[in-house]
Amino acid sequence: MTVIVFIVFVGAVMAISTYTSRKAKGIGGYFVANNAINWGVNGVAFAGSYLSVASFLGICGLIAFFGFDGFLYSIGFLAGWIIALFVIAEPMKRMGTFTFSDALDHRFKHRGIHLAAGLSVLVVSLFYLVPQMVGAGVLIEPLLGIPHYWGVIIVGSAVILIVAVGGMTSTTYVQFFNGGLLLIFAGILTGAVLLRGLNTSTQNTNEEGVIGLQSHQFQQVSAQFEGDSLSVDLPGAVVTERFAMVDSHTGMETVVFYRISHRLPAVETSENLYTASIKGRDVTIPTNPGNIPTLHIEYVDGAPFLRFEDWWRLTSGEDGSLLMVETQFRSVAPDGSVIINGAPESPTNRLRQVGGISKLPGSYGEGTGSVGPLRLLSVMSDPGTEVLQPRHLVFTTESEERVTVYYHEPTAGSVFMRPGLMFPLEAKEGEPATTTLLNRLNFISLMLALFLGTAALPHILIRYYTVPNADDARKSTIIAIISIGLFYIFTMYLGVGAINSGALNAETSNMSAPFLARSFGEVLFAMISGIAFTTVLATVSGLIMAASGAVSHDLMGSIRKGNVSDNTKVLVGRVVSIVVGVIGIILGVFFREMNVSFLVGWAFAVAASANLPALVMMLFWKKTTSQGIIASILVGIFTSVTLILLSPDMWARYGLNPASAPMPINQPGIISIPLSFIVLVVVSLLTVKNSSQDKPQVDTIAAGLKG
Repeated sequence: MTVIVFIVFVGAVMAISTYTSRKAKGIGGYFVANNAINWGVNGVAFAGSYLSVASFLGICGLIAFFGFDGFLYSIGFLAGWIIALFVIAEPMKRMGTFTFSDALDHRFKHRGIHLAAGLSVLVVSLFYLVPQMVGAGVLIEPLLGIPHYWGVIIVGSAVILIVAVGGMTSTTYVQFFNGGLLLIFAGILTGAVLLRGLNTSTQNTNEEGVIGLQSHQFQQVSAQFEGDSLSVDLPGAVVTERFAMVDSHTGMETVVFYRISHRLPAVETSENLYTASIKGRDVTIPTNPGNIPTLHIEYVDGAPFLRFEDWWRLTSGEDGSLLMVETQFRSVAPDGSVIINGAPESPTNRLRQVGGISKLPGSYGEGTGSVGPLRLLSVMSDPGTEVLQPRHLVFTTESEERVTVYYHEPTAGSVFMRPGLMFPLEAKEGEPATTTLLNRLNFISLMLALFLGTAALPHILIRYYTVPNADDARKSTIIAIISIGLFYIFTMYLGVGAINSGALNAETSNMSAPFLARSFGEVLFAMISGIAFTTVLATVSGLIMAASGAVSHDLMGSIRKGNVSDNTKVLVGRVVSIVVGVIGIILGVFFREMNVSFLVGWAFAVAASANLPALVMMLFWKKTTSQGIIASILVGIFTSVTLILLSPDMWARYGLNPASAPMPINQPGIISIPLSFIVLVVVSLLTVKNSSQDKPQVDTIAAGLKG
């Protein structure tokens, strides 16, 4: 059933693409749909293009893992549309023909502007393309049971077909179809969350679909120190290793884990094969598992037991007694072999889903029952609510094993639903003032990128060329704001619903919304996954269209002397769509484990640094020159991309210590955006005498802004 529903959704998208591709006649039909799209359709298509997997998968996941901090992405993404409405919409339509660079070069007629702007569009599109591909692979993996990279290849191939054959007309109607479905089904899923309410006893029997696997309740056992040794209330328990995370500022141990060898009851299923329940999964183990000395069958009083090792977290109960809390882990040995929760990784031995609510205010008992939207947020924010926030810690053992431990951090609802978990804005005990300042600068930098980046995204800007006139461009922006704003309200409830249902993937936050849907049944899971997949198709097709136009219309036209025929531009555009799609596939595989909203934040930063200063200053500052625009774009690209490559998160991707990264914060916008503005002003002032012929047209453009 799941696969059938999924195929129906994807088939519908391909059918729409095939049917509408007939309208892609000539260069105008391929790049801007002949300026013939209705403003209402264009508004919903805006939403379908903008509400990428970063919005649907990424933000829901961030809210589920980090509470209100995840919702700040929704606020930032939506706020950027105010700039698009009041500053960008009508001028873009009046000044442009096919691409973003047409608007920038409206009064300068300078080949260098097309070259710089084309390069900028290509870079931003690639940065935005990566998280979409990551999301595609994450979706396909649990839905069809195939590896992540195949999901990336499938979506890349489908989008290449849509764009190469149908151009902007197909892209528009695919985005319109996706935008409508996304709003409808996000609303349905939000309604289901409100009907379920909040509860502490959620037993999700659909954790992995039709097999009926029930949510695992992670156990707690008592522990006590006897001299220097630790005694744990587990059958045959022996502590074999200890790891503690030490606060670098205070020197205090913040998290302590123990690796414990203990026994589990086993059942002999056939000769030399035994089955034991590990974290609620029935795992088959041979009598001698080979090269895993910590895993073997032993007999006690004639009964078989599985002896294995796993990691437990040391904590304390409300009465001060010591407790060992069960965790999950994934370890990679020096030889590359992978252990999941003490047994070899296999299709039947994977990490369990995490999350949940352990306490509600006393008046609600174990559950609230069906609640209204405001009541749900009120109860979730109550100090008496305790959320099991998913966390993980990575370290290397003495035997050179790379271990990732996944555990729950009990967090008060009042803390979970206010800023601070993802963006620590308040100083912690013993934390230097410099660290607190950097945390705040990182947050401000992200918000700057989100506020300013929307109006500079190439796949958004080109949508203004698909409507007949500037008035329709403004009206389609208003429709987009209404649609997108409604969807972002839904994301808060989807994120809260996901943590409440214990439907979180321990390894990635990107699957929170689809797994929430699966907790209500396989059909809804298939529908939501299908829509999420069409979301990827809609966004990626817009990105590849922008990149295609940048190369064939801007870069080729700037580099090649003489006129390039329209047919040649269309042909080059189709070839570029294939090349960009292949590059996106490769990068999507490489960045698999990163949250898609986080990756999109980088794309917004590059767009806001490279494109927005040039566009805004060209519209509102009479002394802007072509040289200033070119310098601003190139400096914005180089600075933002370089700072990203030198950031702590990228340093971790290189296998280096993030604390030693040359760039102390992850978000470059607070440096690269102002620098791009400054460079434009300085270079324009230095070259304004040579560009006096450009001045008279500025007043005309500014007057156009006023209608």
